[in-house]
Amino acid sequence: VPSSPSLLPGSDEILRSLAGPPSPPGLAPPGWRVPVDCVRANELCAGEPSCSSRYRTLRQCLAGRDRNTMLANRECQVALEVLQESPLERCRCKRGMKKELQCLQIYWSIHLGLAEGEEFYEASPYEPVTSRLSDIFRLASIFSGMDPATTSKSNHCLDAAKACNLNDNCKRLRSGYISTCSRELSATEPCSRRKCHKALRQFFDRVPGEFTFRLLFCSCKDPACAERRRQTIVPSCSYEDKDKPNCLDLRGACRADHLCRSRLADFHTNCQATFQSLTNCPGDNFQACLGSYAGLIGFDITPNYVDASTTSITISPWCSCKGSGNMEEECEKFLRDFTENPCLRNAIQAFGNGTDVNLAPKNPNPAVTVLPKVEKSPVLPDDVNDSNTAYDTSVISTCTSLQEQGLKPNKSKEQSLCYSQAQLTTDVMPDQKTFMDPKAGSSQQRESWILLLIPILIPALGL
Repeated sequence: VPSSPSLLPGSDEILRSLAGPPSPPGLAPPGWRVPVDCVRANELCAGEPSCSSRYRTLRQCLAGRDRNTMLANRECQVALEVLQESPLERCRCKRGMKKELQCLQIYWSIHLGLAEGEEFYEASPYEPVTSRLSDIFRLASIFSGMDPATTSKSNHCLDAAKACNLNDNCKRLRSGYISTCSRELSATEPCSRRKCHKALRQFFDRVPGEFTFRLLFCSCKDPACAERRRQTIVPSCSYEDKDKPNCLDLRGACRADHLCRSRLADFHTNCQATFQSLTNCPGDNFQACLGSYAGLIGFDITPNYVDASTTSITISPWCSCKGSGNMEEECEKFLRDFTENPCLRNAIQAFGNGTDVNLAPKNPNPAVTVLPKVEKSPVLPDDVNDSNTAYDTSVISTCTSLQEQGLKPNKSKEQSLCYSQAQLTTDVMPDQKTFMDPKAGSSQQRESWILLLIPILIPALGL
């Protein structure tokens, strides 16, 4: 096989002179050994002449060539090998960062060349998620009711909508995507799928997980509640279509877009089922899996609940493996990562049950520890309006969650309810910021008095 022609006139000699061993760690430019985001890594590379020239060469190598063709060219090999020692090789991006798309474009411009070919699973370009579900539970637990009756009668998906309505940002962006995804354009075009997806991405990228997770993963004991959960993303516009495309075609179209490709790689990284952990999730991190799942919503590969079943959770993109030919096995494997994924299923159920691996507050307080309750009574009717103007047990739960976050609800009847509860707590026990059971409080007070009397009694008794 003849070698590929030179990319740049006279560049062979230049590249050979640059192909020496990389600089020792102590001589590397500042910041080169510290992982940074890809925008910053690109700036560091641009400020170093040899890195900059190799990066330009590699970009030319990747233009219109597959990996094998690229590596047949010595210039491309040299550029690729040397760039593996630069900040660009170790750079990552943050979801929702200001220059996310630019960061991802830089990442893939390098890593498509570093990949070993067409990989079934690709590494995530995003920084690892270190937070846990327990962090969200501490901020806004859907099981923070003050008595068992609160949780046994509550419709958690309706509660989630009410909690969102009490937060200005969540309410505004949720109303925005519902309006966009429900707007009929014509008799033949029920909505603008593109605008609907964009509005959904904005919602899930800009609203904190303590609100979005509650809407997506609320637990249900009633089919009407489960249908509300399935309708969260307005699936008639964002999810369903007349025909189901082939799943591999859907994956191929997703990988042609830097943002969608990144979200899919992130999902595979954080939700790929593993039997090496207790939960079947990488690192036993439910939060990372659920976050990457939410990151897929707003693309053609958007996943959703396939039905309103309360006995089993089945998630799938809108696709099938019909017409896969000799790729049917690979297609089925891709689809099973959604439909038969124990990591994803366990993560959703853990959130719905209010549990997590090693779930414990950083500063546990026995007086306010509330264990998850098992629903025994039928949930509230699901046809209750989403308006946040009615006093009910879910609002009390929401007020408790908002107080834990230090947030103020919108001006409404709930505001006086939340404030009156907070005022009552402050007036009775100025130093206590959370609700305590009066019986528990009196018991603790008696114990405190006993402890205070001990130093006085000991000398009096001659002990």
